Amino acid sequence: MNNNHGQHSFYGKNMLCTLKSYQIESIGRFGRMFREVSPLYINPLELNKLGAPGGPMEGTSPAQLTSDVPLGMIFFGQFIDHDITFDTQSNFSSINNPLQIENTRTANLDLDCIFGGGPEDEPFLYDKPNGRGLYLLTGKSNQNQGQAAKLEKHDLPRTGTETAIIGDPRNDENRVISQFQLAMIRFYNANYDAIKNADPHKSAVEIYEEARELVMYHYQWIVVNEFLPLLCGSKIVGDILGSGRKFYKPCNQPFIPIEFSVAAYRFGHSMINQALKLQPSGPVHSIFSPQFGRGFEKIKNEAQVIHWETLFDFDGTYQRAEKLDTKLAAILLDLPFIQSANPADRSLATRNLRRGQSFLLPSGETIAECMQRDTAEINDIKNLIRNLAQTHDINLDSGTPLWFYILAEAEEIGRIDSAGSKPGEGLGPVGATIVAETIIGLLEMDEASYLGSNRDWSPTLGTNGVFTMKDLLNMANTAIDL
Repeated sequence: MNNNHGQHSFYGKNMLCTLKSYQIESIGRFGRMFREVSPLYINPLELNKLGAPGGPMEGTSPAQLTSDVPLGMIFFGQFIDHDITFDTQSNFSSINNPLQIENTRTANLDLDCIFGGGPEDEPFLYDKPNGRGLYLLTGKSNQNQGQAAKLEKHDLPRTGTETAIIGDPRNDENRVISQFQLAMIRFYNANYDAIKNADPHKSAVEIYEEARELVMYHYQWIVVNEFLPLLCGSKIVGDILGSGRKFYKPCNQPFIPIEFSVAAYRFGHSMINQALKLQPSGPVHSIFSPQFGRGFEKIKNEAQVIHWETLFDFDGTYQRAEKLDTKLAAILLDLPFIQSANPADRSLATRNLRRGQSFLLPSGETIAECMQRDTAEINDIKNLIRNLAQTHDINLDSGTPLWFYILAEAEEIGRIDSAGSKPGEGLGPVGATIVAETIIGLLEMDEASYLGSNRDWSPTLGTNGVFTMKDLLNMANTAIDL
C-alpha cells in the first residue's frame, strides 16, 4: 500500500469534493450513474462487523425461500453479468476511479462470451466452415482428453489440463454456469442447423450471421421480458419501457455504472442457496462441493449433468431461490477458497462492502433521495437497518452502504408488480431502477440489439410470440451432438 499521502493529493480532493472527473465516460471503461453525489465513508471496522460470520448478515437455517423465483434465474443473472462486465484491475486497498478501470467485456448483451470475436477472430471455437459448417464446438467435437465418450456431449470443449475453450473463462467457475454456457452453445447450434436445412444454398458465414442474431435477440427478449420483471418487478420495468430512463443517461456511449456493478447487481449474493440439487432425484450438494462448486474441471460422472427442470420453471417443481434480504448463506461469510488469516477477507459480504467504499459510492439513502423516493419509505428502510446495526453494536450513523441499503429495501418493500409489493421476492424501487435502467439502456443504445435496431421485433421461436427460458433450454436439448 502506498503511504505517501502527498502523492496525487490534489486529484484526490477533486474526486471527493465533486466527482466531476467522472462526468464524461470513456470507451471501454466503467462510469457513474449519479455524478454529482458525494461519497459515503464508513469506518472499515464497522464494515467488517456488518459482514462478519455471526453478524446481522448471516442467514438462518433452514433457508427462507422465495415463492416464485427459480434458483436458476440467479445463475442466469451471473451469466448476464459475465456478458457485460469484467473488471480485472480494481482492488480494496486504494480508491478506484471508474474511468481508469477497463471493462474487458463489451457493454452490450451480445453474447461475446459465447461467440468470442466470431469465426474469423477465434476459429478454435467453431467447426470448419467448408466442412459441417460454423457450428460452435462442444466436448464431443473436441473429444476431451481423459473423459468418457458418453459424457463429452454434456461438457464444454477442454484442453488437456481441463481448461474450458470458451469466450469467457468465468463461465466455467461452477457447474450451473458451465452447463448454461453449453446450453447456449447448443441453442445456437440448433438454430444454425435449422437455417442450414431450410436453405442449403446459404454460405456458412451467412448461416452464422443469421443464427447469431436470432440467438442474441431471443436471449435479450428473455432478459427484458422474463428476468427483469421477475427480479425488478413488472411495474418498474414497464414504467422504464413506457416512459423512458430517468437516471441511466450516458453522455456519449453505453457504459457500466458502478452503482450497478459494485452494488445493485450484487443482489444475487443474497439469493444463492447454501445447498442445492443438480437433478430432481439427485442428492443435495454444497455450493462449494466438488460435485457442484469447484469449477474449472471436466464433468466426471452423470450425476454432475444439470437437469434444467431442477433449476428453472418447467412444471412448477423447480428449486426456489432464497429470499432477497439482508441475509447471505452462512458459507458465503467464510469463503473456503480465500487464503487469508483475516476473517474479513473471507466474507463475501464484507468484500462487497469494502469494494463499494473503494469506488466512493454514495449512501443508499442519498441515492434514494436523488430518485425522489418518499421520505417515509426511506425512514422505514433506515429503521430496519438501524435495528439490525444496533443489535450488533455497529455504527452506521453516517449512512448506509448502497449495497446493504438495496438489500434492506428488498427485505422491507421488495418486488413491485401490478398486485403490489412483495417483500423478499425481488428488488425494491432503488435497486430495481438501477438494474433495469442499466440493462434496458445497454440494449437501447446498442444498434445491434432488438431494442436498438428493431423495436417491432418479437420472437419467431416459442409459441405465438411468447418465448421463455424453458423454450430456450428445450430447443438446446434438440441440437445435434457435435
